[in-house]
Amino acid sequence: MAEAVDDKLKEYRARRDFSKTAEPDDRPAAKRGEHLSFVVQKHDATRLHYDFRLEWKGVLLSWAVTRGPSYDPSEKRLAVHTEDHPLAYGAFEGTIPKGQYGGGTVMLWDRGAWEPVEDFDKGLKAGKLVFRLDGERLKGEWTLVRMKPRPGEKAENWLMIKHREPGFKPPRGDVLKKYDKSVATGRTMAAIAKGGRSLAPSDLTPEAPASQLDKGGQPLPKPKGAAPRAGRKARAAMPQWREPQLATLVDVAPDGAAWISELKYDGYRILIGVAGGRARIYTRSGQDWTERFPGIARAAAALATDGTMLDGEVVAFDKNGRTDFSTLQAAIKAGGRDLSCFVFDLLVEDGDDISGLPLVERKARLEVLLGEGSAPLIYSTHVAGHASEVLAQVCGGGHEGIVVKRANDPYRSGRGRSWLKVKCTRSQEFVIGGYAKSDKENRKIRSVLIGAYENDSFVYKGRVGAFEGNMLAEMEERLVGLPAVKSPFAELPREVRRGAVFVKPEAVIEVSLAELTADGIVRHGVARGVREDKDAAEVVTEIPQEPEMTIHEERDTFAGIKISSHDKVLFAGTGITKADLAAHYERVAPRMLPHVERRLLSLFRGPDGPDGETFFQKHGSKGLPAALKRIEIAESDGKKDTYLHADDLAGLIAGVQMGTLEFHIWGSRIDRLEQPDRLVIDLDPDEGLQFADVRDAAFDVRERIGKIGLETMPMVTGGKGIHIVAPLTGRAEWPEAKAFARGIAQLLEHEQPERYVANMSKAKRKGRIFVDYLRNERGSTAIAPYSTRARKGCPVATPVSWEELETLEAANVFHIGDMAARIAMNDPWAVADGWKQAITKKLLSAVALP
Repeated sequence: MAEAVDDKLKEYRARRDFSKTAEPDDRPAAKRGEHLSFVVQKHDATRLHYDFRLEWKGVLLSWAVTRGPSYDPSEKRLAVHTEDHPLAYGAFEGTIPKGQYGGGTVMLWDRGAWEPVEDFDKGLKAGKLVFRLDGERLKGEWTLVRMKPRPGEKAENWLMIKHREPGFKPPRGDVLKKYDKSVATGRTMAAIAKGGRSLAPSDLTPEAPASQLDKGGQPLPKPKGAAPRAGRKARAAMPQWREPQLATLVDVAPDGAAWISELKYDGYRILIGVAGGRARIYTRSGQDWTERFPGIARAAAALATDGTMLDGEVVAFDKNGRTDFSTLQAAIKAGGRDLSCFVFDLLVEDGDDISGLPLVERKARLEVLLGEGSAPLIYSTHVAGHASEVLAQVCGGGHEGIVVKRANDPYRSGRGRSWLKVKCTRSQEFVIGGYAKSDKENRKIRSVLIGAYENDSFVYKGRVGAFEGNMLAEMEERLVGLPAVKSPFAELPREVRRGAVFVKPEAVIEVSLAELTADGIVRHGVARGVREDKDAAEVVTEIPQEPEMTIHEERDTFAGIKISSHDKVLFAGTGITKADLAAHYERVAPRMLPHVERRLLSLFRGPDGPDGETFFQKHGSKGLPAALKRIEIAESDGKKDTYLHADDLAGLIAGVQMGTLEFHIWGSRIDRLEQPDRLVIDLDPDEGLQFADVRDAAFDVRERIGKIGLETMPMVTGGKGIHIVAPLTGRAEWPEAKAFARGIAQLLEHEQPERYVANMSKAKRKGRIFVDYLRNERGSTAIAPYSTRARKGCPVATPVSWEELETLEAANVFHIGDMAARIAMNDPWAVADGWKQAITKKLLSAVALP
């Protein structure tokens, strides 16, 4: 069978240069599984398409489905038959270099098991394949039908069609739009393109022993009634690689009991998967480096656990007992001996994903797992609070710095503010873009030219002519003799360009430096080693940020108002305290108050956080802070009642003091209470819909309203929906505003009843988006821009631009830790300054149903 498989893969191998592409060459052959596997890979090459692959007799039969699969049986999708691929290709995700066959980005879009419904070999000959898929996204019975070739047509074209099955309920909407992330890593195509190749070829399913295969290499049927042997736990699956959590560089360590401090290790970041008595070690970008760290892999495989993922850093110790990157590189070249791994997090435990638990609980479980005598795996200890004191001691001991982490936060992939790194000395990764030749006889390179990426441009960052250890010899071996290329830098000083030899910006090195000049150029840089675990595209200029001041145990006064129980944690699992909320509103007040001042408020209060007792309050009462202003307003029945409003920061802080978790605002100002100056269309999706459906709907609604005559701005609400806001001059009164908003909702429902519903009934929303127009009547409110939400993680309702909305993947992606950076940006709603638009009779007639 091996010879037959080898023959089938000749075309696959002939098309590829495996010294340049990371695609598997299937040597050795991938282990096959108990069930036939299938995979769908989203492939952005010359044109975007979806590669559909079915395992059959040792290879993956492959078709390029130009528009992707569809659950609609009336949709016949063109599927061009391509060369057979090795089984190992079923686990490939990443990038194929430009210039190579199929160059572009590849995502694992779906995967699972399949079985033939009719004789498959006969179907291949006859040109009709009927099969059943059991994937994570594609399920049910499908067919592939070969088309009759046209004269002169070389491609073998098939049609991929979903069978009609009585009782089968496909997912609503376009499945390709609904699922836009990898089933393996949860990344978008853009994230995969940025990160390069992220998955090493690995088994899709556990290995099937040869005794369980028939003569054709297919699995034998299981005996009826077969069951695992008594007392033996089912083998857990190897946890999938995921993007690790990264720390943001800051200048000042945040003190407080809500933070813990760990030593910052000078090594290679890794994730370790353990399952079935074996271990797999991944770099931070997903490369499989198990063979480079054999001792660590053996120690991890021996742990008394199954289906577990650890997070840590591989290190080597210098003669002074400190972790040292140069020593680590020398140890790796010597075969990976004398290496250790500090393990500081536990993401998956015995098959259970525990990344949502508080950090300190994950670490407690980790400490029990590692126990004693598990070297070279070392539990990374920590100190609670007193981060500035810890930093002083660490720096005094000659170490690199510390990582300060929120004690009660969940694990979040990517760089954020939950983990902060504070360095004793500056060091950073840069990419080599060229070098200057040396005029010394025994030295070929005088200095290397380094850069980093800023706004997709490769920016020059200086020259480095000092090298640690054997680094210079390694650079000369790596760079000298490479083919000359044009300068990869966006701009380069003339004196640097003169005599420089340029290379492709691929090699990443770590550089210690005194500082970056005002122009962003490295001063007194020393090259310490090559970072093979990092992709060049990831390397950006790292500028220390202001620490996220969201913990204020020592501060209880804001805008002159004292916060009682200021250190009380309100949001479980985040560590966010009452003082944190006050600090948030202090931060966003310049941007938030223009939308809040002179508007009546409804406060959503929860003195013990969202998990305790909560209630709305819109009327004033005795005992409220004086900074929350009161005003008497006539109700519709003529009676007057006292309402609240906040016209300054003190008013917002007063709301926090009384346990406010959300601020909701009227659509009109106090001085013109009957004339709304903002119209809000709230897109509220049914539970079964994805954010992509809501996002697409927002652009659809924007276009529809724009054609009628109103410009709009979007806001992600911090929940699941999107608010589409139209500023008004306030000419029309509430009845006209409500009539217009209702007309929009009904018009959308009339034109696309399968997509929209204008009735708030839950039963009628099934699979649709409720176009909520009821925000636009007297007394109704909508969440205020920059208000926190009483939801898990304390998200923030955040105004965005239409351009930014296209890039967002959820309505709750912004949190209080993101606000400092957003306030520093240009206001995305500033575009509306000067808009003069009103609801007129002409607009009202435009939304009347035909």
